[in-house]
Order: sequence, then structure tokens, then C-alpha cells
Amino acid sequence: MDEPRYQSMSAASLRVVPLDDLTLIYHRASGMTHLLAPPAPEILDALAAAPLTSAALLARLADEFDLGDADPAALVARLDELVAAGLVEKR
Repeated sequence: MDEPRYQSMSAASLRVVPLDDLTLIYHRASGMTHLLAPPAPEILDALAAAPLTSAALLARLADEFDLGDADPAALVARLDELVAAGLVEKR
């Protein structure tokens, strides 16, 4: 079975407002506003260009940030939270 791919909603469907260490995201389609803490905004940014598997996303984030001992299971948990919030699609 193929590993699922994740992609963030299109930039046109989100209004993103940085607030110090947090990020406010208004999702136009649902009318809901989300308050996100790192690493959620960074995950959304990394998924904006194209769908990625969790392994490919972890590699991309590791290229951009000093992740130290990155935990693949923790990333999947964050992705599942973003899917439940309607900010990421799982394909």
C-alpha cells in the first residue's frame, strides 16, 4: 500500500497572520479561525507547493530547520491534527 500524501489548503483559501510566536489562520471555506504554534505553520508552508509523504516532509523540514532528533511519529500526529482541523488534505 502506498504511503499517504499530505497537502495544505491553497493559499487562496487561507488568510495567514503571524502573531509573535503564534500564527492565526482563517480558513475561508469553513469560516473557522485557527491559532497555531510551531511547528504547524512550518508544516503548512512545506506542504504548500505539492503533496508529500510524511517521510518526504520530514526530510524537507530537516533541510530547513535544525530538528535534532526528529520523531516521524510526532510529525504524523501533527499532520493528523491539521487534517482534523481542515487545513491539510490526506490523499
